[in-house]
Amino acid sequence: MKTKNNITTLAQLIDKEYGKKGTQKRDKFDKGYANFKLGAMLHEARLEKGLTQEQLAIKCGTNKSYISKVENDFKDVRISTLQKIIEVGLGGHLNLSVTL
Repeated sequence: MKTKNNITTLAQLIDKEYGKKGTQKRDKFDKGYANFKLGAMLHEARLEKGLTQEQLAIKCGTNKSYISKVENDFKDVRISTLQKIIEVGLGGHLNLSVTL
């Protein structure tokens, strides 16, 4: 598990704690991480644009509470709403991919 320099990688730590990909515990972790990452990316993009949550909400037709919940992984977001937040609110473009 350790490399030559006795360093454990993040991937190795995750495997140890949550199991290999495909196990129930690991799949739950990976899904949670993906949701967290989405919220963090939206938060970062909003800050880069110099917008408050309220300003972003007004631009894309929602409310501050909704933006906060999405950024903090308390709310699932529909793809159509996510697209509106990114394209209308942030002036960006949403790219999706599927990995099998």
